[in-house]
Order: sequence, then C-alpha cells, then structure tokens
Amino acid sequence: MTASDAPRTPPRLPVLLVRAVVRLMGRFVFREDLPVATQRSRLATVAKTAALPSGVELTSRHLGGVEVDEVSRSGSESGVEVVVVHLHGGGYVVGTPATSRAWAAALAASSGATVVLPDYRLAPEHPFPAALDDAAAVWKELTATTDPSLIVMSGDSAGAGLALALTARLREEGSPLPAGLILISPWLDLTANRRGDRDLARRDPMLSAGWLERSADAYGASTPLADAGISPLRGSLVGLPPALVQAGADDILVPDSVRFARAAHEAGSGVTLSIANGLWHDFPMQAGMLAAADSAVRQAATFIERVTGPRPA
Repeated sequence: MTASDAPRTPPRLPVLLVRAVVRLMGRFVFREDLPVATQRSRLATVAKTAALPSGVELTSRHLGGVEVDEVSRSGSESGVEVVVVHLHGGGYVVGTPATSRAWAAALAASSGATVVLPDYRLAPEHPFPAALDDAAAVWKELTATTDPSLIVMSGDSAGAGLALALTARLREEGSPLPAGLILISPWLDLTANRRGDRDLARRDPMLSAGWLERSADAYGASTPLADAGISPLRGSLVGLPPALVQAGADDILVPDSVRFARAAHEAGSGVTLSIANGLWHDFPMQAGMLAAADSAVRQAATFIERVTGPRPA
C-alpha cells in the first residue's frame, strides 16, 4: 500500500471546536505556575483519552537501554521495513510516547512504516544532554539491524529539536544519517524571545512564552542555551538529509520553522515547508480529530515514501 492508497479518516470535529479543546489543554497542562509533576500527571490523563484506531498494533521493547513503543500497521508483510523514529514533544520536561500514539498510528496506517516512540529522559531531573544521549542510544541499536536509508527521523515541538540535534551529531561523527527529517512545530532555538510578537503569542491556544522559558531553563540547566546541541538552529545545517517541516500559522514557534527552512535551503539541504493558516502549535498531533491533521499525516507519508523508496502494495 502506498500513501495515496491509504484509507482517509474523515474529519471528526470542526476546527473551532478542536481549537477550544487545545486551548483548554494549554490551560490545564502547559502552565508555568504548575509543578512539573502536576503537568506530567495531567498530560498523562489527557493521553489516556486517545484510543488507537483499528488496523494498527502497539508493542513495547527496549532499544539502547531506552524503553520504546512501536506502532505498526496490522498484518503488514512487506519485505522492506521502513522505520520512523519519532521523538515526542513536551518542552523536554513533560510528555511520553503515549502523547504521540494517535499521530504515530495514523502515520503507520497511511505509510506502512513502523513508528518507534522513545521514552527519553526528561528535565529537570535529567537536563541536557540526557535526552539527546537517549535518542542516540536508540539510533545506535536500531541501525545495527536496520539500514539508515530506511529510517526517517521525526519529532514534534521539543522532540523536533531533539531530532535535528541528533542528526547534526551523527553528521559531526561521520555516522550514516537518516533518509529524511520530519519536523513538526519544531522548537529549534531556545534562546529566541517568544514575547516579541505579542499577536502571535496571543493566537497560539496551547503554549505561552513563560512556559517555554521555564522549560528551556530546566533543560539547559548549566549549559548555555545557545549550545547547538540544545538550539540546533544555531549550528551548521550543511549536509542534512531532506526535511519536511510542518507548522501552523498561529504556532508561537512558527518563526523557527521559517528560519530553519531558509537556513537549510541556503546550506544546500532539501527542505519542504508547510504552514497551515489558522492552525496552532502541534496541530498534526490531532490526527483523527482534525481534517488538516489527517492531511499533514498523508503529506508525511508521501515524504517518507519519497526519501526511502516506494514499498510493495
């Protein structure tokens, strides 16, 4: 099955209703005045409400000493297994693989790829470079048995920054790189002032500048936030694999998507930038609820096929 053959999920909720739900989640979870433990507990409660669609399977195992979830299409018998390693968002302080399962399930169903969701360590208990080291450990064990040309590195929000930082680290080491990068609402420069554009900050229903600042401080701890391992947009973008960047025009982090696309293009790296008008931070994660999110998943599936080669039907 190719991306174009995959069944399409009809839109389930109107955009305004989903925006209202996202705004409630922002006020319920992503608050700078809440202890991190409370945010994690509340986000876990929200994640439990997302049921996996039929036709996909969920398993768990360890890769490089890191627990991972694996989401795959049921009954897939393709002789060539394509893998997407997706690093969840949450400002490096909250989130688990469960928060990305709905998106992973939709992508697995659409593309036929197996989506690996690492449960990397979080700040403030484990500041930089713990999350990056965990992602690198997953990559190292995975590529011991899987050709890197069949692996796409992916992430949303902070996870997208982590995906880019890992790819840059692999490039610096001279290691094989993934076939492509999928960056969803990426947080790529933790030094950037998110308070400067007040209109954009007001439009994003999920995240606030204050929450981002608090999360950045927790993740960076004693490391300067300008370090390229923390803010990969401040490092070299030369020699990267093709990238697909998806964001909403009302995403408080959308400037990072635009800056990355421009800088990657200037560095000679292939990049596709997709910005959805009227949508917010991490909107593709609402796959199955939002028509635009389903469309973003299909775009990602097409990108995966393009960078790894077509799969048998």
